[in-house]
Amino acid sequence: MIFATANRHKLEEVRAMLPAHLQIKGLSDIGFTDDIPETEATLEGNALLKARHIHERYGISCFADDTGLETEALNGAPGVYSARYAGVNGSSEVRAKANMSKLLHELSGKTNRKARFRTVIAYIDADGAPHLFEGIVDGRIIKEAIGSEGFGYDPVFMPDGYNITFAQMPLDEKNRLSHRAKAFRKFSEALLTSGHL
Repeated sequence: MIFATANRHKLEEVRAMLPAHLQIKGLSDIGFTDDIPETEATLEGNALLKARHIHERYGISCFADDTGLETEALNGAPGVYSARYAGVNGSSEVRAKANMSKLLHELSGKTNRKARFRTVIAYIDADGAPHLFEGIVDGRIIKEAIGSEGFGYDPVFMPDGYNITFAQMPLDEKNRLSHRAKAFRKFSEALLTSGHL
């Protein structure tokens, strides 16, 4: 099954979450190097766009996800624009640092630090039918980046009930409670109970 992502961190996380008998390949594994523009205004729209693009090109079952960090004090921003919030080009690490810096700047002086990560998975089955799965984890944005694990906004996001950030957690612990883990659990259960939907 193809996971429509070029992000190796995401691919590793997802392979650890889904049943071992499912062979998950990323875009680089199938030689796909084109950029799929994320032009939709919602997480659902972007996830469907990516999954449909690969399904139409290769004619195989495919899934994609889109994730947004939604902050209450900023009316849900950065949301669907989370990956390109600061408008910076470069490696994923360079973009992540710029995005976190912008977020911390925008929240400077604000007492409401409530935030949530939301992931939407779009799965296009062999017949071309779409299926959506959502995962949410609530938390807050701390005032400075802490931790070296994970990626994206993980160093500034502290999930509710914890006093460490996602970036301070071992991957297996994060995979038990993250937004992506919740969405992929729903996806995995649907695959298992319906015989690949």
